Amino acid sequence: MNPDTQQLLDGIVGKLQRSVRAGECPAMAALGGSRPLTLSDYDYLRDEEAATRFEQRAAAKARETGATRWVIAVPQVWVTAPGVISVRAVSNLPLRPGESEAITWMAFDLSDGVDYGRVPFTRRPRGEPVFGNIEILTRPARPAPGMPGYTMLRLIVGDGTASDGSEPDTAR
Repeated sequence: MNPDTQQLLDGIVGKLQRSVRAGECPAMAALGGSRPLTLSDYDYLRDEEAATRFEQRAAAKARETGATRWVIAVPQVWVTAPGVISVRAVSNLPLRPGESEAITWMAFDLSDGVDYGRVPFTRRPRGEPVFGNIEILTRPARPAPGMPGYTMLRLIVGDGTASDGSEPDTAR
């Protein structure tokens, strides 16, 4: 990851950490280039359609502003099973065995490609989050539908279709 993308990642993670501390869990996208821009969406975790709509809007803005790099970050619960990691929306319910909270992120840079990672966090007895360091996944990873950034990546560098194969609808 180059220094400019790292700076974008650090900035969006910091903003999201402040939101989580305030009891909010929006998805955030930071677009870097000649006109930096940060977007947020509180409905992202509600369902897959809301997440797709946010990523479509973010991809449209990235194209509109000529962004050369972007980061999307979303607080989620990671569910770990042997050989598989899946995610679900955060909630106020206690975590179950095999679950942990993290900010899941995807970063893209035109010259460096894609990086994936997370920022793990735990909660103190009164519920206040304690964040770990930014982690970059070093094992081969491929985004699956539903992973933060999947739709943005396809719309910006892929074949231009939405995750369901339809033409992107970037109208709000």
